[in-house]
Amino acid sequence: MHGHELSPSTIAVGAGRPDRVPGGPLNAPITLASALVPGGGSEYGRQGNPTWDSFEAVLGALEGGRALAFSSGVAASAALFDLVPIGAAVVAPRHAYYGTIAQLVERDRRGQVELRLVDIDDTEQVITACQGAALVWIESPTNPALEIADIAAIARAATQAGAAVAVDNTFATPLRQKPLELGADFVVHSASKLLSGHSDVILGAIVTDDDRAFAALEKRRTVLGAIPGAMETWLAVRGMRTLHVRLDRAEANAVELHRRLSASRHVTYSRYPGFGTIIAFEVAAGPAAAQKMTEQSDVITYATSLGGVESTWERRRRHPGEPESVPEGLIRLSVGIEDVEDLWIDIQNVLAAVS
Repeated sequence: MHGHELSPSTIAVGAGRPDRVPGGPLNAPITLASALVPGGGSEYGRQGNPTWDSFEAVLGALEGGRALAFSSGVAASAALFDLVPIGAAVVAPRHAYYGTIAQLVERDRRGQVELRLVDIDDTEQVITACQGAALVWIESPTNPALEIADIAAIARAATQAGAAVAVDNTFATPLRQKPLELGADFVVHSASKLLSGHSDVILGAIVTDDDRAFAALEKRRTVLGAIPGAMETWLAVRGMRTLHVRLDRAEANAVELHRRLSASRHVTYSRYPGFGTIIAFEVAAGPAAAQKMTEQSDVITYATSLGGVESTWERRRRHPGEPESVPEGLIRLSVGIEDVEDLWIDIQNVLAAVS
């Protein structure tokens, strides 16, 4: 009836709501039930839940496919990796979320897959690695190096080579990047991050526009029991209602902080991909100073997660599984929606204290 295609911000606010009936709720209710009355879409809580439906409707509409919620982002990626034939090759970024790479390294060690690590921003290198592969996994921007992949070019080459393409869209969100429109087969999210946006949910999701792949993934979710909770999906829906305003504000803060960090004599370099809420920068005084800096801030929280309304940061090489190509003094800053001047004063204070 509206006569035109709705914008993503309007979809985020309006999708996944109950039918408008007199006396009915505006929001989808939390359904706390382990069993459901037979005759509907499911009759057992491991098979489905009406609260999941609302989350999946919102995310699917935003990404342009059908969404499946999982208990975590790692559970979502594990379900997808389970679809890779035994012994087949998987191409993945050298710099990527540790939980993803750890899974692939373990599967490679067991002979379940052949892992091919690439520099995802080197398109020709990735295209070469696609030959004979079953799956190409893309992060763009990468975590924590913030490299950008040419998703469309890689997807074209991978498809021609017979490989499926999955894109981790956690950092970009469907408001900044829609991988299915660029040729990807799957979009994966850690919905714990920007989608839910309040650091109170562990949740994952996969979106695809392939019905057969959707059915296979849904079966993996049910068989493995990698299902989300009703409360988690309800909170994620509530978070997604404000995704566009949170992202706009945090992104504006990130642009300004990156500009100022790039001009600081205490910073070796600052990386920002041009969109999103994540900055990676290296402290000139070295790794020990970078670690001390993250621990002494007042406004910015020292924490390993990202994508919340609050700004968080950490030195990435404190994690034992981090690739050696990540500088030891690299700080990953997840910019929140606080006042940008308060954030900058906090950064200046701790930079001066450790330099």
